[in-house]
Amino acid sequence: MILVGALSVLTMRAGVEGRPQDSYAPPNDAPNPYQTVTGWAQLPDGRKWGSTAGVAIAPDGNIWAYDRCGANNCADSNLDPILEFDRSGKLLRKFGAGLFVMPHGFFVDRKGNVWVTDVAGKDDKGQQVIEFSSEGKELMRLGKAGEAGDGPDTLNQPSSVAVARNGDIFVSNGHGAMCASSRIVKFSKDGKYIKEFGHLGAGPGETACPHALAFDSKGRLFVADRSNNRVEIFDQDGNFIAAWKQFGRPSGIFIDQHDILYVADSESKDKYETSAGGGAGYGYNPGCMRGIRIGSVNDGKVTAFIPDPAPSAGTSAAEGVAADHEGNVYGAEVGPKDLKKYVKKS
Repeated sequence: MILVGALSVLTMRAGVEGRPQDSYAPPNDAPNPYQTVTGWAQLPDGRKWGSTAGVAIAPDGNIWAYDRCGANNCADSNLDPILEFDRSGKLLRKFGAGLFVMPHGFFVDRKGNVWVTDVAGKDDKGQQVIEFSSEGKELMRLGKAGEAGDGPDTLNQPSSVAVARNGDIFVSNGHGAMCASSRIVKFSKDGKYIKEFGHLGAGPGETACPHALAFDSKGRLFVADRSNNRVEIFDQDGNFIAAWKQFGRPSGIFIDQHDILYVADSESKDKYETSAGGGAGYGYNPGCMRGIRIGSVNDGKVTAFIPDPAPSAGTSAAEGVAADHEGNVYGAEVGPKDLKKYVKKS
């Protein structure tokens, strides 16, 4: 059963950050200062986008993304899913053919290394996190290839990865309808298990299908607690700080160098229903429109909203989100199969 109950009380470990910011209903009327750019990223050889939920910005400002090999799965494809673009959308590099079943979580660290999670498993592939250099050289793997598990050396549908300033690695687990794993695992910079936190539930510090991770400048970990329709905030020891409902049902999270928070909601729906592959009530978040909400990690206030142009689809608009050094926003889309760019209106 998917847990979608509202969090009625916000709690916090005393002495960490002071009083947590208030949670409130997701606003649908915040201004939209952006215009949409389609057909921005230039794929090679007439190739068309498949589903994508992964986009990230490198330290040099280049834009990285993945494409699920022209479809929504790479298991039987020889295409390179990992792609690097310059600011104009020109393709600079591609790699990763034959390594993934279903790339999902995506992160570029301070060194420019590219991290990808594989949320599925097939034929001794998947259920892992792979780190690459920016040139495509494989540097590290976490988890056991093709083996789902909840032990210290296995991962279970790893949905996202983020690397802290000191090099510690955080991996969220749990995807699909049941989200049974719903844990966040912390590893050292050399891949050794340190601890885990979070478990299936809707209370403070519990999670249901944690879908994306991001750090702010204070080192706080922001978690897209998607099936609870909220963003949760933890310290790096796994202590709960706060939970915010105002950013909608979060599929993707990104925090830029100015501590601006970008949250992509591709699933919220008003109607409680049973959907194929989703389970009873999947996506139920009444009164919340889909789109990208933007605000500050410091006060939790939503200041801008890029609405979903087709909110009636099963999943639509951006599932992954990032913003470049100039403030342009990128939305990685599963349903529409696209990587859109949003630029400030002149």
